[in-house]
Amino acid sequence: MISIVVTGSNGQVGSELQALAAVYPQFQFHFTDAHTLDITKSEQVSDFFAKHRPNYCINCAAYTAVDKAETESDLAQQINVAGAQNLAEACAKHQVQLFHLSTDYVYHNQQNTPFKEGDPTHPKSVYALTKLAGDDIALATNVQTMVLRTSWVYSSFGHNFVKTMIRLGTERDQLGIVFDQIGTPTYARDLADAMLHLIEQKEEGKFSAAQLQGIFHYSNEGVCSWYDFALAIFELENISCIVKPIETTAYPTPASRPAFSVLNKQKFTSTFDVDIPHWRESLRACLVELKK
Repeated sequence: MISIVVTGSNGQVGSELQALAAVYPQFQFHFTDAHTLDITKSEQVSDFFAKHRPNYCINCAAYTAVDKAETESDLAQQINVAGAQNLAEACAKHQVQLFHLSTDYVYHNQQNTPFKEGDPTHPKSVYALTKLAGDDIALATNVQTMVLRTSWVYSSFGHNFVKTMIRLGTERDQLGIVFDQIGTPTYARDLADAMLHLIEQKEEGKFSAAQLQGIFHYSNEGVCSWYDFALAIFELENISCIVKPIETTAYPTPASRPAFSVLNKQKFTSTFDVDIPHWRESLRACLVELKK
């Protein structure tokens, strides 16, 4: 049986992988969190891989508190860089395919066309800097590494923009949401299912191990601002809260956010047989899950 270790399995993507496990009975999953597998401890990672001998590793573990990272840079470095290195070293030793999740924040330049995988990076926050360093070290350490950069992740699990908007929209008569940050929401279940589908196709011989190497982008299709995203949530949930567009400068944060971070997914869709839904379609699916 194909064995898959999932780190950070209590996060949004990890939780979605757990929810999807029953759909992929041909896989044996090892779901871990910081208590059962601390990726910052190289010996612990090495021992875990030696014991369980996985065929694949999906690294969902990350320090993602973007603003707190500005004052907790050592912790962000440990998880996002040292953790990535420890996993990549274990994967290299045991010839394991690594899926390493990353972020649109690594680009953060003045470009106004969707980012391709080879575009220049320009991280402007501790979070972004550590994520890019983790990407680089994972790719350099283990040849069988796919770095999947994604954006604006939400799900029916954990804390995220969708759940926050539903809560605030029912508590308040009016909200101000930034309109000058443009990107694409990503439903974590779509991302989780895409990775499992890739593993399934690889095992069926649909493509080679070499095709799972390098940097790829995955987010839902379409483009919007946070303002547009909030409007869509309220529309689909029949929430009558008034949404006012505001500029980023009206809502200052410790860490800088990219004004434009739309990801070009052509490399992913042309390489693999995976359909990517539009963000509104996926939002609708997530809202159904939230009601279950």
